[in-house]
Amino acid sequence: MKLYHFVIIFGGLLLILAQIPSFHSLRHINLISFALCLAYSTCATAGSIYVGSSSKAPPKDYSVKGDTVNRVFGVFTAIAIIATTFGNGIIPEIQATIAPPVKGKMFKGLSLCYTMVVVTFFGVGISGYWAFGNNAGGIIINNFRDDSGNSLVPKWFLLMTNVFILLQLSAVSVVYLQPTNELLERNFSDPKSAELSARNVIPRLISRTLSVVLAVTIAAMLPFFGDINALIGAFGFMPLDFTLPVIFFNLTFRPSKRGPVFWLNATVAVVFSTLAVIAAIAAIRQIVLDAKTYRLFANV
Repeated sequence: MKLYHFVIIFGGLLLILAQIPSFHSLRHINLISFALCLAYSTCATAGSIYVGSSSKAPPKDYSVKGDTVNRVFGVFTAIAIIATTFGNGIIPEIQATIAPPVKGKMFKGLSLCYTMVVVTFFGVGISGYWAFGNNAGGIIINNFRDDSGNSLVPKWFLLMTNVFILLQLSAVSVVYLQPTNELLERNFSDPKSAELSARNVIPRLISRTLSVVLAVTIAAMLPFFGDINALIGAFGFMPLDFTLPVIFFNLTFRPSKRGPVFWLNATVAVVFSTLAVIAAIAAIRQIVLDAKTYRLFANV
């Protein structure tokens, strides 16, 4: 089986889950997704430590690959990927604004979110780099097999980790589909009719099915997962999370231009706007470079 076969199978599962009616309906799925995220991050960290400490450990080279230009662009691509990861906090932030007290709920939600991101993201990143050096892959569990395809960890452990990842990706994909679903239904549904009436169910079924089919087709055609993450971080999360909030703060509350708050916010806006532009260029450059070695529906 090829990679795109698995993408299509995953898309079939997502097609079913995408029919969940609303964001509120996802609260239990969010909790399950959170538990699965902790589970597979723990497995990835434990697997990296296990392989790195075993006699089967590959040679470790911690030098940075590539010439100066590739290194510099690689740094900005990594910054954009990290911004995408931390940008996930925008979801609890949006949810926190639904009911009062907004400030308290937002702070608690973001504190929990960023704590989990730090623990999982850097736990996997540090242990993976320690175990595999500069050969660590963008998806670290790919390093749990040697060049001959033999598993470096127990096979049941590798299978369990993959199952955790599959289930968690299913859950989080449904969450990220909801804004698109809301937009589509705002245009095609009838608020005067009942939620489960034929007038609303049929357009919902058609629009959600088409959006999932389109997304799955693009994912199967262009398997640039890390590069796409960097591009989304540069164009979306960096301006949304770091630039616009401080600009809106200055425009709304109008702090004194003689005080440190105004200039701190202005500095943050300028720095992250510049980073976003450079990171976007780096991400597009990396996609172009990868595209030279890939083809449509590649089995990478």
